[in-house]
Amino acid sequence: MELAYKLDSYGKPAWIALAVLGFLAWWPLGLALLAFIIGSGRLGCGAKRGLARWQEEGGDAMRGAFHRWGRPMPSSGNRAFDEYREETLRRLEDEQKDFREFLDRLRQAKDKAEFDQFMAERRRPVPPPPADAPSGN
Repeated sequence: MELAYKLDSYGKPAWIALAVLGFLAWWPLGLALLAFIIGSGRLGCGAKRGLARWQEEGGDAMRGAFHRWGRPMPSSGNRAFDEYREETLRRLEDEQKDFREFLDRLRQAKDKAEFDQFMAERRRPVPPPPADAPSGN
């Protein structure tokens, strides 16, 4: 792991260079290195990025000092306006959370209705074929 710490100290270009060298040496090695680099989050291109990650990892703690893209939120110079803006953003985030919960409940109700319909159709007896129907012989 000393190599990983050393490459981390050089940053993303070192990891990219290592992956390229791995592909040049033997493509499965390069593929394994690429999977490791992406999976470990060293390139910052994992599954959770951006706003979704910010919201899950404690958006409430960072709300006061940072804009949602990570840059400091500039002060307008008017404290009353800044407080109003913060309260409005807080209210909008609460409404967004409530709306997401509402959508989750709707999806759950739809899934239940579809499942109940499936079970009802499955329980219906299959009608026997008519007796006067010609056979395939």
